[in-house]
Amino acid sequence: MRVAVVGAGVSGLAAIKCCLDEGLEPICFEQSQDIGGLWRYTVSRRGRPCAPQVPAPVFLPNALFLDYLRRYAEHFNLREHIRFGTTVVSIRKLPDSAITEQWSVVTETGGKQTSHICDAVMVCSGNFSEPSLPLQSFPGIERFRGQYFHSQQYKHPDVFQGKRVLVVAGFLSVSCFTSTTSSQEVTISTTRGAWLLSRVFEHGYPWDMILNTRFMSLIKTNLPAPLSWWLINYKVNQRFNHENYGLQPEKRCFLVREPILNDDLPSYILTGRITIKPGVKEFKDNSVLFHNCPEEEPIDIVVFCTGYIVSFPFLEESMVRVENKHASLYKYVFPTHLQKPTLAVLGLIKPFGAIMPVAEMQARWVSRVFKGLCQLPPQSVMEKEVNEKKKNQVQWFGLTFDEVLKTEWLVYLDTLASFIGAKPSVLGLLFTDPWLALTIFFGPCSPYQFRLRGPGRWEGARQAILTQWDRVLKPMRTRVPAGSSSPFPSLLIVMAFLLLLAAVIFGFQ
Repeated sequence: MRVAVVGAGVSGLAAIKCCLDEGLEPICFEQSQDIGGLWRYTVSRRGRPCAPQVPAPVFLPNALFLDYLRRYAEHFNLREHIRFGTTVVSIRKLPDSAITEQWSVVTETGGKQTSHICDAVMVCSGNFSEPSLPLQSFPGIERFRGQYFHSQQYKHPDVFQGKRVLVVAGFLSVSCFTSTTSSQEVTISTTRGAWLLSRVFEHGYPWDMILNTRFMSLIKTNLPAPLSWWLINYKVNQRFNHENYGLQPEKRCFLVREPILNDDLPSYILTGRITIKPGVKEFKDNSVLFHNCPEEEPIDIVVFCTGYIVSFPFLEESMVRVENKHASLYKYVFPTHLQKPTLAVLGLIKPFGAIMPVAEMQARWVSRVFKGLCQLPPQSVMEKEVNEKKKNQVQWFGLTFDEVLKTEWLVYLDTLASFIGAKPSVLGLLFTDPWLALTIFFGPCSPYQFRLRGPGRWEGARQAILTQWDRVLKPMRTRVPAGSSSPFPSLLIVMAFLLLLAAVIFGFQ
């Protein structure tokens, strides 16, 4: 079975590897000359690279992560399946393939077009290719004499030298350039605020190693909404009071405001490098007027961090239905109306957690669906689920900003893992391997958990799970005081009884 893979970024590489695991024949088309996708950018960064013998940091900068992707591709011999410098022009179903649903993939390399016949298609082009710039939602922008652009166009901090910069709607993007910019002053305009989380979480541990656990997921998904609001408000304000910094989200929209990872913004606000303002009311020739602020603020440059539009220019509109600027896909992957599931979209999701394990799990599931080892539910069932996800919507900058791309990270991973038989059974392990069960439930939910069973099972998964804290702490503990040890095992022992109780009450499968 020949599978076309569009893009050689994180999702594309995972797709190639999973196709090979299932005995499929992937052919990947990458328009650039290298792998990596968004991780391969050229913005200059201060700091020194890590020497080869030094353990990699917990949170990799783009250069080190790109190096990891290259090693990944080399280890699994993925490059030989990638055609670089090749742009996908169109993907169409063959008119005479109603039963097999084969696809005609037209590509262009060096000005020459070539047609390929494939049995299935994995679209891994991401959702950061077409910027959304709703200028009609910002009165007066047409007479603004300064410079303005979408955050996607930002490449180097020199453009902000000595300038007064306004960042519109962007907490995610502002973290990319505030640490390097030498602007005179930076103002962030936000209508709804945002929760800020530091990468350095409780007791100095990485945030996702603490928050993305099965225990925490159980709490988050079972608490009533008012209690969830109180708990989130209490937890995130322990670091600093968001209201004092102008960041507190409105209570009515807290569920659609995912936390933003940013270690520097509170310090920048405290030292006056950044000012938080309400939403933009109107632009003037050389200034801006904010809501509930009578005075105009002079500005030189406006950076719009207003997101991206989901688009698939190489596909017919009927193949992937994009409504309200989001694609209608079952489990964020499969179009619901195709007679046979031979087209899938990977990586088009916004989980509160790392996208890499999600993309890999999607690829594992999709490759088995293509091979006929996993079946999708009836079309009516898939369409019902997709439509229900569209009901929760809010208006943001004149655009429909809905929840269709957002999901609980661990719940989503478990759902896909259950489709392929790779979801770990905490209850079963509790009786056969209690120490592993404790670690899986209370410890970080690392991707090793989905290699304990099912297709792609790895013999080293158990040991990797039990020793993951050692690897996380190693690059930080370059000076270890005598007699020190990790407190995590003792935490597991203390929480053992709670696991037993939770397993009985909630009946983990």
